Amino acid sequence: MAQALQGGRIGYVMTERRWAVYETETGKTECPQGFNLGPREQFELAFPNSNRKTYTEMETRLKREGDAFHDASVKDPFPFHEAQGTISYGLNLDGKIGPNDFQSPEGVKGVDNQLYRAIGCIGAYRMNGVVSFFDTDDMYGNAYNRWIIELSGVDDLVNDNDVIVTTYRGIDDLQRDGTGTAFTPGATQTIDVRWGQSFVSQLKGRIVDGVLTTEPIDWLKWPNTQPGVASGYYMIRDARLQLDLTEQVAKGFLGGYTDIESFSHQLNTNWATHHQSYGQLAAASLHKALRRLADAYPDPKTGRNTAISSAVELTFTQAHLVHPQKKPVVAASSR
Repeated sequence: MAQALQGGRIGYVMTERRWAVYETETGKTECPQGFNLGPREQFELAFPNSNRKTYTEMETRLKREGDAFHDASVKDPFPFHEAQGTISYGLNLDGKIGPNDFQSPEGVKGVDNQLYRAIGCIGAYRMNGVVSFFDTDDMYGNAYNRWIIELSGVDDLVNDNDVIVTTYRGIDDLQRDGTGTAFTPGATQTIDVRWGQSFVSQLKGRIVDGVLTTEPIDWLKWPNTQPGVASGYYMIRDARLQLDLTEQVAKGFLGGYTDIESFSHQLNTNWATHHQSYGQLAAASLHKALRRLADAYPDPKTGRNTAISSAVELTFTQAHLVHPQKKPVVAASSR
């Protein structure tokens, strides 16, 4: 394989992703009260006479589903189990060690990941859960989700005090190796210059002992959708990357404060209630939990926080990037 770092540039394409959820073998440490109810279980409790479907019942069911999108002030009628404990994956987003912060499994204090409290006891988001599985599986066959990073100004992949990281969306298939279980470094990825402009962002970073750390940027738009859905994305504020680098793989975290509205919109436009049921994911309950646990960016009118600290576990495979315009696409000045 040709040298990956050429002209101070190296590209990587995302080949694995999942929201960072710390799990023990039995789940009893982080979820001592068990896992949360899904839509089917909640409907069974709310509508015990399910064989007698009156108009009023159907109207009420639809209202319950509407709570998955709307900020209803009514208290959730069902108990919600937040993830417990002091350990979580993620990054220290605010540079502080607060009472609600976690400690990483490696012992780093000050980890901000309140999203983990909201999704940690929902089966769909845990390892091999339907969301965790399809978030990666849908990425394989759906070029809309082809997220790419390119490092430029790189003198050394081990130590370099000044590098630029640009995010793009690609349009080419992911290339697996001969075993079918891994991805081939050096495969071609063409930058989407027509429809992918809104996904272009630029971050400043540095590499220390093979670890890339970028400075936070105000907004990052991250593509995430299922095949057949017109669009999907998350908006992440104060977004930054922390990745272990080699010439073949980059692996680590995308951290920041995920906008609650974009999170709920992506979930409910990509996952029907029927499909959420397979992972016992009750979107209406989750939406209320997100509002309750949100810890950043208060609304100037209401004072309620609009974003929640979060982390995504990512794996990238080195790729040869093709810029159709023969020059890098410039990051948009605003979201």
